[in-house]
Amino acid sequence: MLMIRLQRKGKKHQPYYRLVVGEKRSKILGEQAESLGWYDPKSREKNFKKERVLYWLGVGAKASPTVHNLLVDAEIVSAKKIPVHKKSKKKKEEKAD
Repeated sequence: MLMIRLQRKGKKHQPYYRLVVGEKRSKILGEQAESLGWYDPKSREKNFKKERVLYWLGVGAKASPTVHNLLVDAEIVSAKKIPVHKKSKKKKEEKAD
């Protein structure tokens, strides 16, 4: 299954990410099928190849939740955002009667 996800690049404490498409089971730092753009979280800049992203989504590639939210922000995909962070589990204390 093909997956569109972020590949981390950059120095320590200076990350930037490449938007890549590749096999879901392969290592993210390994060989990828195609680079679709980049994202800089520090300056919030992003540059995606819209035509290629839509092509891969049309072929059947799935976007990771974070990538999906970035594509919604860039107005490439028109959908609702997906909640990425898991909700904390509430500890339930049972009263000993």
